[in-house]
Amino acid sequence: MPGQSRTLLSASPSSAGTATPGQPWQPLRLADQPRLDADAVRAQWPRLHAGQCLSLSDELPLLDGWVHFHNGEFEQAYSFGMAQGPAGKALANRAQAVYANYVEPREATRLQLFRQIVERTGAQIDAEPATCDARYWYAYALGRYSQGTSVARAHAQGFGRKLKGALEQLLELQPGHADAHLALGAFHAEVIDKVGALVGRMTYGVHADKAEELFQRGLSLNPHSASGLMEYANALVMLHGRKRQAEATQLYEQAAALPAADAREQLDREAARAGLAEA
Repeated sequence: MPGQSRTLLSASPSSAGTATPGQPWQPLRLADQPRLDADAVRAQWPRLHAGQCLSLSDELPLLDGWVHFHNGEFEQAYSFGMAQGPAGKALANRAQAVYANYVEPREATRLQLFRQIVERTGAQIDAEPATCDARYWYAYALGRYSQGTSVARAHAQGFGRKLKGALEQLLELQPGHADAHLALGAFHAEVIDKVGALVGRMTYGVHADKAEELFQRGLSLNPHSASGLMEYANALVMLHGRKRQAEATQLYEQAAALPAADAREQLDREAARAGLAEA
């Protein structure tokens, strides 16, 4: 099965503005895609946002934008959020990150989108240190951007520690943030996979048992996370190899069988099915 996780070690992104790249975003085309209206998004909000604890009351003025997001209309969601100023950044960051990770086929554009998120969320964190959502998308985008860089370069620039610190600080602020637990678990596993258990422990303070503990906690908070199940599966193989392969396959099967509540979840489910087909 193909790896779903992206390393959270990264070199420093280059500067980028907050506008979308000149090329138009690609439309999402999924068979049998769930379609939600405003009433459905409002009613299903706790289920749809179980991973990140966004408050419906805070986001209610942006409900139309969230309808775009949950229907896979990511560019419309991004534009709606950006038009609302600071109040719309949670929507804009999520729409841009999900689009870049799942839909954008052009690598240069994809990396540019992630660089924009890093810059935007970094500014948000500087202005509002207690913001949890910006910390998560900062780590997410920086991790995805790191695919184009080497571990050696990342280590030399100290970004592994910064990313680990950002996720740990987020969990201090919001212990119930399921996706942060999953992301930090992936960080522990990926560092061990890249540099080994001893170097990883001495350099980054990562541990295999801590990775599993973080995944289990994240999935207990959001058992509907297909992406979390896949990340956990990949981590088990990275940490234990063939000894946990059967368990990893079962996790992929669980992810592929989950009902999809919105477009993002269907993208995860399709990724799980593709992983099983290639196993």
